Amino acid sequence: MQNLKQLFLLVVCIAAATVSTKAQTDSTGLPGDNFSLQGALEMFKQSASIEEFEKKINTESNNVNNLDLDGNGEIDYVKVIDKADKDVHAFILQVAVSESENQDIAVIELEKTGDTTALLQIIGDDEMYGEQTIVEASDEGDEIESDNDGKGSGPSFNYNEASRIVVNVFFWPSVRFVYRPAYVPWVSPWRWGHYPGWWRPWRPFAWHVFHPRRLVYHRHFAVVRTHRVVVAHRVYTPFRASSTIVRTRTTVARNNYKVTRTRTRVTGPRGNTRVRTNTTIQKRGGRGDDDRRGRGRRG
Repeated sequence: MQNLKQLFLLVVCIAAATVSTKAQTDSTGLPGDNFSLQGALEMFKQSASIEEFEKKINTESNNVNNLDLDGNGEIDYVKVIDKADKDVHAFILQVAVSESENQDIAVIELEKTGDTTALLQIIGDDEMYGEQTIVEASDEGDEIESDNDGKGSGPSFNYNEASRIVVNVFFWPSVRFVYRPAYVPWVSPWRWGHYPGWWRPWRPFAWHVFHPRRLVYHRHFAVVRTHRVVVAHRVYTPFRASSTIVRTRTTVARNNYKVTRTRTRVTGPRGNTRVRTNTTIQKRGGRGDDDRRGRGRRG
């Protein structure tokens, strides 16, 4: 019996070590590793106002923000700025890197499509994530898709060819809030060196600590390639902020980040076919990792 207990503990330890190693090798080395786009959308979904949303993404226990772009050993404060045009909103998530420079982390793009319908996506900035990374709410979990012509930008994952169900976000409290007649577009009052009294920056967590904490948000959001919220993106584009400081500090990581995608058609035992996209991420030190996490759909 004692030997069985020892064997069980050994298996558990090996499994834990494997998970830890996998978490480390999944890191791209880019700043986007340290900000959860899925987590930001979950905080947006839970919030009753944009001010509350800004507080939630900067709360340590929510495990959304682990950024230290200025390299001072402390977490950066992410401010939110709403650029609105009628029923279109672009919520910019931005860090003040110095007194004169800001860096966009992502933008939440929202469009009203009917009296009680709305579309929403979050777009991770390509300087943070290596390429524009698009995430949206999903009733299918962490499913991943591709647009039919293979165009568009997206993350380094496997994409399903079939179209997905688009979630109507109109009834999220935050969405209802911004579509009230009296709503005034939120512009964060905080800037470099001036932050809310409740906020206390913490030391950033190592990748192998932060990564497992953010995975809980992946169950209800999907990484996609289709850019559905077109008008809001045009509203946002003129306001995009990029920092020379951040670009310089991340030059090596960005140069070492390379994505190659290959597609193969797989035929099942019953004659059903599906398209599988294998994605290779070239990372630091020339390593290549294959990611085949998406599931192909039957044709």
